[in-house]
Amino acid sequence: MTLVALVLVVLASPVLGGVCGAVTDRALQRTVTREQRERHATTAVVVHQTHERNRVGDAEGVGAREGRIRVVAHWTAYDGTLHTGTVAAPRRAAPAGSTFRMWTDDRGIRTSRPLDSTTAHAHAVFAGLGAATAAAALVEGIRRLVVWRLMRRRYARLDRAWAGYGPDWGRAGAGS
Repeated sequence: MTLVALVLVVLASPVLGGVCGAVTDRALQRTVTREQRERHATTAVVVHQTHERNRVGDAEGVGAREGRIRVVAHWTAYDGTLHTGTVAAPRRAAPAGSTFRMWTDDRGIRTSRPLDSTTAHAHAVFAGLGAATAAAALVEGIRRLVVWRLMRRRYARLDRAWAGYGPDWGRAGAGS
């Protein structure tokens, strides 16, 4: 039992992790290609600051929560159209006329920065490591469960054997 579990942990878990990492990497690289094709960097010009807070769910993502202010800005979309909207500026103070870089989709709607290949590969590596670790933990958990059941069965047999000797076992002259 332990040998089978050891072989599975040593051989099967890394293979499973490698396969999971490779599949994840291919999927993420397709996402990288799509996002880099559909998202475009542009320069936004601040018109004025607003007093509203950053909303949860803004396209700017996690970075919009800290260290950014809301501004009304103008930007030119990839297709050449001019857009105006309220967005999060990357600085705490953004006076009128200052510029900052932002990402838009093909229609000029604000979006997050596209995923880069290196980051996608790192995510795939972590997914593979996680899958290998989870597989090894699953094998070890099953092994422990089987050993626990075997020990319970062994103790039950031992209890039945002791019960068969009766209450006078071990006393001198009791006929045992």
